[in-house]
Amino acid sequence: MTRYGMTLLALLLGSVQMAAAQQAADAVAPEAETAPAAPAAAFGPLSEAAQAALATKAEGRAVTGKDWMVAAAHPLAADAGARVLEQGGSAADAMIAVQAVLGLVEPQSSGLGGGAFLVWYDAATGALTTLDGRETAPRDATPTLFLGPDGQPMKFMEAVVGGRSVGTPGTPALLQEAHRRWGRMNWAGLFDDPIRLAELGFPVSPRLAELVAGEGEALQGDPATRDYFFPGGQPVRAGEILTNHGYADTLRVMARQGADGFYRGPIAEGIAATVRGATDNPGLLSTADLAAYRVIERPAVCVEYRAHDICGMGPPSSGALTVGQILGMLGGYDLAALGAESPESWRLIGDASRLAFADRERYMADPDHVPVPTAGLVDPAYLAKRAELLAGDDSLPEVTAGAPGWTHAALWGQDESLELPSTTHISIVDSHGNALSMTTTIENGFGARLMTNGFLLNNELTDFSFRTHDDAGAAIANALAPGKRPRSSMAPTIVMKDGKPAMVVGSPGGSRIIGYVARTIIAQLDWGMDPQQAVAAPNILNRFGKMEVEPGRAPELAAELAALGFELDEDSAQTSGLQSIVIAPEGLQGGADPRREGIAIGG
Repeated sequence: MTRYGMTLLALLLGSVQMAAAQQAADAVAPEAETAPAAPAAAFGPLSEAAQAALATKAEGRAVTGKDWMVAAAHPLAADAGARVLEQGGSAADAMIAVQAVLGLVEPQSSGLGGGAFLVWYDAATGALTTLDGRETAPRDATPTLFLGPDGQPMKFMEAVVGGRSVGTPGTPALLQEAHRRWGRMNWAGLFDDPIRLAELGFPVSPRLAELVAGEGEALQGDPATRDYFFPGGQPVRAGEILTNHGYADTLRVMARQGADGFYRGPIAEGIAATVRGATDNPGLLSTADLAAYRVIERPAVCVEYRAHDICGMGPPSSGALTVGQILGMLGGYDLAALGAESPESWRLIGDASRLAFADRERYMADPDHVPVPTAGLVDPAYLAKRAELLAGDDSLPEVTAGAPGWTHAALWGQDESLELPSTTHISIVDSHGNALSMTTTIENGFGARLMTNGFLLNNELTDFSFRTHDDAGAAIANALAPGKRPRSSMAPTIVMKDGKPAMVVGSPGGSRIIGYVARTIIAQLDWGMDPQQAVAAPNILNRFGKMEVEPGRAPELAAELAALGFELDEDSAQTSGLQSIVIAPEGLQGGADPRREGIAIGG
């Protein structure tokens, strides 16, 4: 047994006592926001390496490793991945263990009931592969699914809660496909840790407790969801031991039968019955939709920046295209000389982002259903032309979509679909030289607020445009259609240098993901920050005109940006959850966003 395995066994025996002690401590001030500085005991049975990683993160230092590294949004999940990597498993093996634990301990963000995008670098072949595990619209869905009787779009949260918003989950199929291609360890054994944690119980983290309490009645409409998160009518509290036997049973089925046990049989029947039988807002997902689901391999989207190739997931993700457009427009500007605290740096970044988002809203959608000018959007000549708009000395007064080159003619309308922040991200480098970046989600926090078989179901269909045409009468590319995959902002990224990975990065955060990832890459490549400094730096974003400045992080810079003509938003919390690994000749460095509970572990 490895040192991780021995530590896990010993700590599992004492996890209940540790969590009870933490619960007593939290009872003094249960409302406190303690997630970034929570002690190791708050998370349960952590290895010594994970405890050290928490301490290193609290000190603001990057974690180091010689052979492998994993960064994930919860210490227990990162620890599960570390055990796999220490035993010689691949990054794909470790990802399966990490995701299965995240679905248990961070259920509001991702899980078996959601979808994901995966970017993989294969050390043996040098190939970069991207896999699309995005949810699909049911075959019975129509473009008017989110229009009311008056023909007007439903209110967003009215559409979210219930079965109407649930798409066919893609995560279980993606786990299996990744293992089929790149796994080295026994599939069934990768579920041992999450099954054990689900049955013995895990301490509710401060962040999960805060989010459950904040949901209140919104999380109590579905009986299964209410009974799990509000046992005895009270929200789960930080440190309280939570078990999930339904989730353990589901993982056992998958361990024996693979993803087929999820998409066919009792689990699939339970999903369809939950969606269609929702008391309020029943949906259309069927067992036939589940049985028909397939993962799709798609071409990676890469854009050159500072002698690196920034590579990620193409449509239906808008992540790699929009990140690539932002960086592509900034390539001719010397951000390194300007520095991280210069308002001119942020003017350029902000307006480049606005221009990229204008293209995103008009052109990006599921390429299997609508034509997308992917090559034209990242063509260097097109980006250079767009970058000329940044040549002034104050904010752009107006931003519109450009006219990228097309291989065929099309004119799309302006999309207004929302994408609220939730989601989670996993970055892994294994001892074989492989690298994995995966962003995974159930969309809004707690998804559709429906629970079945121990996991929450997604509300991904609300990532489609509720309207089919814009005010000018032009069709919207991201309108809903049967079998279509909604546009996403998830941006799992691998930064390549001379044909090999130099950085693995990604974040949750809805449409803000794009800005978080672009800013982190700039902090690393232009401003020389290490990965922990880069993920912890202030978030300053501009998607639709307003410059969003993380509250309390950069007041002087905010004032200077206002003087340049930007309208400011300094009130919106920007709880990014960046996970970054840098691969250098001297070894690996990792950073985990201090705004959330995650850690990086190296070995």
